[in-house]
Amino acid sequence: MGDKPNSKPRSQKPESSAAPDSVELVELRKKIDAFDQQILKLIQERVLVAADIAKAKTAVDADASFYRPEREAQVLRRVRERNSKLREELDGLVSDDEMVRLMREVMSISLAAEMPMTVAYLGPEGTYTQAAVVKHFGQAVNSLDVKTIGDVFRVVEQGKAHFGVVPVENSTEGVITHTLDCFSSSDLKVCGEVQLPISHQLLSNADGLTNVEAVYAHPQALAQCRQWLERYLPDAEVLNANSNAEAAIIAAKNPAVAAIASDMAARLYQVNILASGIEDERNNTTRFLIIGRDSYAASGEDKTTIMVSAPNKVGSLFELLKPLYDAGVDMSRIESRPSRQTNWEYVFFIDLIGHVDDEKVTAALAELESRSAFFKLIGSYPVGVL
Repeated sequence: MGDKPNSKPRSQKPESSAAPDSVELVELRKKIDAFDQQILKLIQERVLVAADIAKAKTAVDADASFYRPEREAQVLRRVRERNSKLREELDGLVSDDEMVRLMREVMSISLAAEMPMTVAYLGPEGTYTQAAVVKHFGQAVNSLDVKTIGDVFRVVEQGKAHFGVVPVENSTEGVITHTLDCFSSSDLKVCGEVQLPISHQLLSNADGLTNVEAVYAHPQALAQCRQWLERYLPDAEVLNANSNAEAAIIAAKNPAVAAIASDMAARLYQVNILASGIEDERNNTTRFLIIGRDSYAASGEDKTTIMVSAPNKVGSLFELLKPLYDAGVDMSRIESRPSRQTNWEYVFFIDLIGHVDDEKVTAALAELESRSAFFKLIGSYPVGVL
């Protein structure tokens, strides 16, 4: 006789072991859905208002500027202040930085509705400079990658990009001299800044560190990881690349090569991460400048960057800077570069706290210009918010 058939047919669907949702959980999820609907509606309405602003501007001026860095800085500062108060009132869990980043993206979408904007950066895709573009302008901007810092200046000067982003200094290795030299010969203005924490990864498809024969990276990245390289890859050849993303592309093609680059570059170019966080200083940060063709009004918390030179004689720098002291204008940074006109004469790049339209800054710069052999206002711009 055959086997006795089951008295009950087997279920075709596995039984769920999860308990049914409680009444409380169902109600909480309904609240989430209602909030989501409100958020979506408000974002759509905000973007529609931005589009109306574009129409109103172009009706008055066909060449009106839609990007207003001073206005955006003021909005983001208010977001930070209001979120701080809301966190106290509601015992909120969203930090001020997280809320500012979220609002930055909403503003990016709104600006794209007014005018699609192109921003040039040192490429290829996957560089830290591209990350600075996203941090400052948001994801909705059109990014244009170019090969060198000089190319960033050129495409903005030629009108192929509305703005550019260039690195200017690193907390570990100091100033990026190529950027300063480009300002010497360009009429572009600084109209913003962004600071980006930098964490370097060693990328390679090699089977372990012992099989790495060469390391490529931008010279700044190599300098920021010098001690690590000397300790863990003392025999590897160290070679310069135009950018860290370019180094990642080289490493992707040759398993004996490693690159110092970002997590983003590792994903883009499908290169393994052999070691993470190889920078010598844990607080490694790079400051980037936003460059464009126009000047902008004060935001309330601003910096001004100037370029000056003084005669090569005793006490000339002191005399040059004295008007700043007399007017009570703070100087946050000073760098020197060879003038390229006369041996052993230098130009100084100076960052001041305040906007050129501030009364005391205006007076100090007028006096400073009268004492200098050369004077150039590079730009007044909002202090970085993000």
